[in-house]
Amino acid sequence: MIYLVDTNVLLRFSRLENPRYQISRDAVHKLEADGHQLQTTLQNFAEFWNVSTRPTERNGFGRTPVETDALLQDLEKAFFLLPDSDDVYREWGRLVVRYNVAGVQVHDARLAASMIAHNVAHILTFNVTDFERYKSEGIVAVDPATV
Repeated sequence: MIYLVDTNVLLRFSRLENPRYQISRDAVHKLEADGHQLQTTLQNFAEFWNVSTRPTERNGFGRTPVETDALLQDLEKAFFLLPDSDDVYREWGRLVVRYNVAGVQVHDARLAASMIAHNVAHILTFNVTDFERYKSEGIVAVDPATV
């Protein structure tokens, strides 16, 4: 089974001092040991870069682009990318209209669209409630603490 790994898991997975670091690591390793494929999207990597390089006083990690690039290269080896496509865009358009999505929630709709377009049912995320609206689409949000 394929799991999409959300940005919030990638961020904690890469930051040893984060309280959820070990939970993220344990969940990823358990899923891999159970034979699951862990993938992500270009959007997740872009969001990772955003938070990683954003100053700490603006709720970021304050890393340099060079530090972030090194971390991202490691993540790219561990998590394969689901490709963007016209199908993802069409699904996204359908979802934002059907579920009346607005504001920052459009990012989660794009992840859900990528999942639908690539037949991925599960997302590993600390924000399970953000994906509840997509249950009827077959999306199953899994908190890493429950793996």
